Formats: sequence, structure tokens, C-alpha cells
Amino acid sequence: MDKLENIIQMLEDIINDRTVPKNVRSEIEDAINTLKSNKFERIVKINTAISILDEISTDSNIPMYARTQIWNILLLMEQLSKEKK
Repeated sequence: MDKLENIIQMLEDIINDRTVPKNVRSEIEDAINTLKSNKFERIVKINTAISILDEISTDSNIPMYARTQIWNILLLMEQLSKEKK
């Protein structure tokens, strides 16, 4: 499993957590769909998903443990984006 697939799996784990607000799960689903899309280059997909997740991480309704997971995923994605430049 490559790093991007691992990130998608981590995001899917958050979506399956019913304590995470529905609007946040919806935004995470948008990020996953972007990462799985064949319409854009890999770096564009990663940067778009980073933008979506960064905005989600400021939502005051998200549980702290889920916010921490999102921050960890953001860190992994930023490292991945730098690898591919």
C-alpha cells in the first residue's frame, strides 16, 4: 500500500466515526474523492485535499481526537507533497 492509499484509509476511518459531525464527514469525503480522482495530477490532488482538511481542522464542533488525527494526516500529506516536487 502506498502512502496516498494509507492516507485515504485513515480518512475513511474518520468518516466511519459517528461522533464526528456530519458536515465534517462530508468534507472529508470530498477530500477522499479528490485524492481518488483521475482528473488532476497527483500534486494538485494532494494540495487540494490539504486545503479541504486544513479548513476542517478549525471546525469547533469536531472532537479533539479527530482533530488530532486530521492534523497528523495533514502532516503526512505535506511530506508527500514535498517528496513529489
